Amino acid sequence: MKILVTGGAGFIGSHLINQLSREGHSVISVDKLSLSGKKLQKARLRDLVGDVENYTIDITDQKKLGNLFQSNTFDVVYHIAAKPGVRESIENPFIYAHSNYIGTLTVLELAKKYNVQHILIASSSSVYGKNIKVPYSENDRVDEQISVYACSKRSAELLAYTYCHLFNMNITCLRFFTVYGPYGRPDMAPYIFTKNIINRKTIDVFNKGKQQRDFTFISDIIDGCIGLLECKNGFSIVNLGNNKCVELMDFIGTIESILEIKAQKRFLSIQPGDVVKTYADISKAKALCGYSPKVNISDGMEKFISWYKDYHKVK
Repeated sequence: MKILVTGGAGFIGSHLINQLSREGHSVISVDKLSLSGKKLQKARLRDLVGDVENYTIDITDQKKLGNLFQSNTFDVVYHIAAKPGVRESIENPFIYAHSNYIGTLTVLELAKKYNVQHILIASSSSVYGKNIKVPYSENDRVDEQISVYACSKRSAELLAYTYCHLFNMNITCLRFFTVYGPYGRPDMAPYIFTKNIINRKTIDVFNKGKQQRDFTFISDIIDGCIGLLECKNGFSIVNLGNNKCVELMDFIGTIESILEIKAQKRFLSIQPGDVVKTYADISKAKALCGYSPKVNISDGMEKFISWYKDYHKVK
C-alpha cells in the first residue's frame, strides 16, 4: 500500500514508519519539525528503515498538504502528528487547539476529498479524564476531561465520528496508553527519570508516588497500529495499552535497579491535569486483530536505558 504518516519524525510515527517499510509498504512522512526537539527528530529520521520520502510540512497548512495528497494516491493515512503534553496544554492552550483540532480537520478533509480508504488517528488515554472505573473501556463515558490536551484529543475523535457519519469513511481512533521506548519523548517520565538519576539530580515524584500508569512499550503499540491497518469498520475507537498498571514508585525502583543508582526524590502533590490511574481494557483490540502486548516494564526499560546511554554516549 501507499501510506502517509503524519508526525513521521515523532516517537511513535518514526517507529511506525520503520515497521511499515519492513512489511513492504511505500511510506511518505510529513512533519513540521518543532524547534524544541529538532535534534532527536533528526535522529529518528536519520535512522528510518527503507526508502521513505520525508516532507517538512505543517499539517495545518492546507495548501502544502493538499498538494501532497494531489500528487499521490494514498490507500491509508496514519494521522499521528499532534502537539503532546498535558501540563503544557494548560499554559499554552491555543497551540493545542490549532495543531490537534485544526490539524486533524485538515487531514480528514483531504482524506475525504482524495478518497483515502482508511484513516487511523492517534488519540490518548487522557480522554478518559475523571473516569474512575478501571480498566478503561472504549464504551465508557468520556465527557469529563481535565486538561486542554485531553479535550483536543477528544475533539479529534468527535471530528472523526462526524466525517464517518457524513461521508461514509473508515476511521479508527487509537487511544494510546503511556507509550515509552527507544527514541522516546524527552518530556515523559522514563526519559526525565533516567536522565536525572544518571546525573545524580533530584527527580520530582508527583502525587507522592501514588500515581499508576499503564506503561506500553513502543513495539507493542506498533503491533496494534499495524494489526488494525485493514480493520475497516466505519468509525471505531480502540484502546492500545499494556493492560497492566505500574505504580510510580515501582517504576522508579525499576530504573534504580537497572542503573544501580539510588534516586534522589522530591515528593510533590499531584499536578493540575494529571489523572491518578490509567488502565486499558484491550479486549476490543484483541478481538479485532489479535493484539497481545509482550514487553513487561523491566525488559522495556532495559531497552530504553540501553538506547539512552548509546544516544547520549553515557559510559
